Amino acid sequence: MHIGCPKEIKPQEFRVGLTPNAAREAVAHGHTVTVETNGGIGAGFTDEDYIAAGASIAGTAAEIFAAAEMIVKVKEPQPVERKMLREGQLLFTYLHLAPDPEQTRDLLASGCTAIAYETVTDHMGGLPLLAPMSEVAGRLAPQVGAWTLQKANGGRGVLMGGVPGVGPARVVVIGGGVVGTHAAKIAAGMGADVTVLDRSLPRLRYLDDVFGGQFKTSYASAGNTAELAEQADLIVGAVLIPGAAAPKLITKDQLSTLKPGAALVDVAIDQGGCFETSRATTHQDPIYDVDGIMHYCVANMPGAVARTSTIALGNATMPFMLALADKGWKQACEDDEHLLNGLNVHAGELTYYAVGKALGIDVISPALALKK
Repeated sequence: MHIGCPKEIKPQEFRVGLTPNAAREAVAHGHTVTVETNGGIGAGFTDEDYIAAGASIAGTAAEIFAAAEMIVKVKEPQPVERKMLREGQLLFTYLHLAPDPEQTRDLLASGCTAIAYETVTDHMGGLPLLAPMSEVAGRLAPQVGAWTLQKANGGRGVLMGGVPGVGPARVVVIGGGVVGTHAAKIAAGMGADVTVLDRSLPRLRYLDDVFGGQFKTSYASAGNTAELAEQADLIVGAVLIPGAAAPKLITKDQLSTLKPGAALVDVAIDQGGCFETSRATTHQDPIYDVDGIMHYCVANMPGAVARTSTIALGNATMPFMLALADKGWKQACEDDEHLLNGLNVHAGELTYYAVGKALGIDVISPALALKK
């Protein structure tokens, strides 16, 4: 199979869909790999690194989209990229379609087959291709939250760990999954007073057993969430419903109850955000103020640490990418129900229920899509 990797063009996105190691593995399996020139430079990989791995270099993204049977990316295809997709072509990347009707319509119109990293599952019910970026984003959240809290950035002017005689920042993490756990670990390591909210009692027990003493846990009822939010200097939104739009956990009306200059870091912004006042921002212009509350809503947070993120993502995606290339997407998905769960679009049909529900679009089952 001819595998193509274009350079990412979303603003301030420095990751790349294929590492040289992944390219080397694909070539060893007998596949052809083409990477757009300077596609990996933001993550510290040169064209020479890819050539040494056996890949070829294309001068433009158009060349890659025209020739490749499978396109491997990081972020969702941008409008100019979606115009280059064609019927029968396989797209393997993050999509986050539920809050993005325009992208969904374009992918359906293209006739391509699109497998989304964020809905591929594993035998434990996890999301193995989302997990590494969730780990990165979770660990970044207290770091960027601490920066947002600085007075020069519009925040409360509170130091995360405090100093002797002055208490630490109060941090509330809404969601105790991968993002929330890593956010809580780092925030606690910075010396903050941290509470994690979740609706799963087994998850809260797990967090208490494993991390007891590092941070507190609380059940995420509406009342508890509101009460703890009022006391918080920093709130990290870390709630995920796989493939679906994120629930709104802090409303606009609630902003008036928060401390002036408090910071909201919305890690769920790719799925529409879990704060009602959230809107996607970029690394170039990451924060904004609503009613005196600072919002950090960068939609590609892991892009800030592109090398770490690219290598972590490549480690996770490579086995799936090789299966798709070795077997073809239909056989690979027939052999692996967890990879089949990643199928979101095929031949003009939507195949992921949560996206269809969010956007009001009819859906066919992935199993039916395999027969088309």
